[in-house]
Amino acid sequence: MHYIDVILPIPIPKLFTYSITEAEVGFLKPGMRVSVPFGKSKIYTALVHSVHTNEPYAYEAKEIHQILDDKPVITQKQLEHWQWISEYYMCTLGDVMRAALPNAFILESETLITSNKDGVFEESDLEDDEFLIFEALQHQSSLKILDIISILDKKNVLPVIKRLLDKNVISVDEEIFEKYKPKLVRYVKLQSQFSSNQGLQDLLEELSRAPKQREVIMTLFSLSAQTKKPIKVSELTEKSKASSAIIKALIDKDILEEYFIQTDRIEYSGEENNPIKKLSEAQTIAFQEIKNSFETHNITLLHGVTSSGKTEIYVKLIEDILAQNKQVLYLLPEIALTTQLVNRLQDYFGEKVAVFHSKYSSQERVEVWNQVLNKSSKAQIILGARSSVLLPFQDLGLVIIDEEHESSYKQFDPAPRYHARDAAIVLAHLFKCKSLLGSATPSVESYHNTRINKYALVELTTRYNNVLMPDIELVDIKDKQKRKRMTGHFSDRLIEEMTETLKEGHQVILFQNRRGFSPIVECNTCGVSPQCPNCDVSLTYHQYKNQLRCHYCGYHAVMIKACEACGSLDLDNKGFGTQQVEDEVKELFPKCNVARMDLDTTRGKYGYEKVITALEQQEIDILVGTQMLTKGLDFRHVKLVGIMNADNMLNFPDFRAHERSFQLMVQVSGRAGRTEERGKVLIQTYNPFHRILQQVTTNSYLEMFEEQMDERRNFKYPPIYRLIKITLKHRDYNKVNMAADWYAKSLRLVFKTDVLGPEFPPVARIRNQFIKHIIVKIPPKQSVAKTKETIIKINNSFLAVKDFRAVRVILNVDSY
Repeated sequence: MHYIDVILPIPIPKLFTYSITEAEVGFLKPGMRVSVPFGKSKIYTALVHSVHTNEPYAYEAKEIHQILDDKPVITQKQLEHWQWISEYYMCTLGDVMRAALPNAFILESETLITSNKDGVFEESDLEDDEFLIFEALQHQSSLKILDIISILDKKNVLPVIKRLLDKNVISVDEEIFEKYKPKLVRYVKLQSQFSSNQGLQDLLEELSRAPKQREVIMTLFSLSAQTKKPIKVSELTEKSKASSAIIKALIDKDILEEYFIQTDRIEYSGEENNPIKKLSEAQTIAFQEIKNSFETHNITLLHGVTSSGKTEIYVKLIEDILAQNKQVLYLLPEIALTTQLVNRLQDYFGEKVAVFHSKYSSQERVEVWNQVLNKSSKAQIILGARSSVLLPFQDLGLVIIDEEHESSYKQFDPAPRYHARDAAIVLAHLFKCKSLLGSATPSVESYHNTRINKYALVELTTRYNNVLMPDIELVDIKDKQKRKRMTGHFSDRLIEEMTETLKEGHQVILFQNRRGFSPIVECNTCGVSPQCPNCDVSLTYHQYKNQLRCHYCGYHAVMIKACEACGSLDLDNKGFGTQQVEDEVKELFPKCNVARMDLDTTRGKYGYEKVITALEQQEIDILVGTQMLTKGLDFRHVKLVGIMNADNMLNFPDFRAHERSFQLMVQVSGRAGRTEERGKVLIQTYNPFHRILQQVTTNSYLEMFEEQMDERRNFKYPPIYRLIKITLKHRDYNKVNMAADWYAKSLRLVFKTDVLGPEFPPVARIRNQFIKHIIVKIPPKQSVAKTKETIIKINNSFLAVKDFRAVRVILNVDSY
């Protein structure tokens, strides 16, 4: 007997074994998809992990349903990478498979109801709703559950189906259907009998009484002569100004023949191979240093100030790898960044650039997946957000991780909770290729790795064309408020600089790291503010929809007119978000074009693109936005950046708050003055003497790094210690408390003082579930693998306790 082990797209820790026939053994290979029965009636798409002859001893192996692929859809290297992610981030292979495979690859099963031909029953025994289904099956061969719901006009139809099954009226089958549909484009050509000159002449004479049809034939003939390419129906209708009905009439008359060609949903239409820019002297030195560092190190950190031209160095390195006919993975933290970078890379490399991120449809992702898998010339450079590390690379030659310090590289929910930067470095190691990390404000971990010689370090200290770094000025808003020099949330200094910048024809960016209009609506009489019914947070006021919204669970309600506690009409807004800044700017500068870039305005597939393009083409004078603006975007005409309030970032309860604030402010400052004229940055704050703000004004990364490292050593935080965060969730407050205490006591028996908690986070209830955190710190000399093994043993014991089974446990490795 022969068997296969498969990965199922569900969070079960072990692989499952199925039996296969002699004929299937020779055909099946690891990485192919098969559909398999699992449990009582479920059918899943599974991935073949291995083929063997070992019979499972705990259960009887079922047979597979069908083979879904002719060749593997994932590679052996990819399987190894998945295995590493699963072990390192303490999740199952099923979790990784679910995250990696495009949805269209994971087939769905649908219940089909058919008439039971062998069933013996009396029609008079059927109730009204049963008879309706029986009658429908006399006209249709099968019905889906959704069809039955619409026939009976009620949601719960399962009792009716069960009664029909008991009476032998129907039978139930599971039908597997493929979700991916190739895109077919419709083309037309003349039937062969009209292709000669004489045939065409006779046809035109025949159509002399149908001038519109004659016009279509004439247009088709001239288009064919011009392009020598197949003619699309859409192109023919546009050029001949004919309706699709006329073309259909010509097809019905057997004059035109229609046919379909499968095409990619994403096609590059521009001109390629613009000459790659010549590197400046500083860039050339950095480029050479990177090449030299790759001889001794596998990973190099490029620490280059904002606007130093890191992208041009990446382009040169990519050029070298493409000459070797290898693939390049170029990781970016934010979809907003891909929009701008795609155009730049396509100018150099044309259709060799493929893009992969979550705003792409399922079908588009399948096409990119297949191009990478087949090493197509259309996917030699893969540009994408964190999920692109899970693609099926064949021959990877270089991994570039831009803005490597970004927290967006970490996946928080659902599992696998991987960090794309670290996963990409491991992927590069599997392919024995080099990794390049780039940032103007590297993470403390990466910079620490250069200090201990784990990574090589290359520095680029000057901006491209020797443009000066922006002039950063701190504005004390406490003092401005005392002197009555504030207009709304704008100091007189900021208004003055904005007026001057706009007068000179430059653009302004205003940064406020909160979306919405105001974070809190408060009653001035009793001090109560509206709370989310599902989470322990105040609702945020969104003025454009006149709504109160929860940014954790999405709950929304109409803005209240009076206080729900005391009935007072005296309501006030506390704090401010991007919407309020936008409204105030419109009042202060009524003649300017103002736009906003946050999660609310960029929800659509092309949301980012529209805003970025409008700013590049100077259709926008002032752009208000959240941290989306900070990440490596290149705007030529922005001269002034205003940070509306620096304090809410600095006072965040997180050991990384100061590091993140420094990175965020330096990055957003870097958007100013990227051409010849020096940029200006104004930071509004209540505490201008804060160490981090002083370090931002002088751009002293090293000072910030040394200070943070001292703190991390003293308080045992990364990169000196490693962290594993354990989160427990349940709807019952007491149950979470009991479960968390049990878990923490078990951990303390082994790890002693290196266990923090259990503790409620600042927001202790989200989506009606109470949350408690426990943190395990791993000292430098302690084995990380052994620590994880111990945690998994404790976790299994925890889940074996009947009272705790309903409590959800989330294990998050490197939870920062």
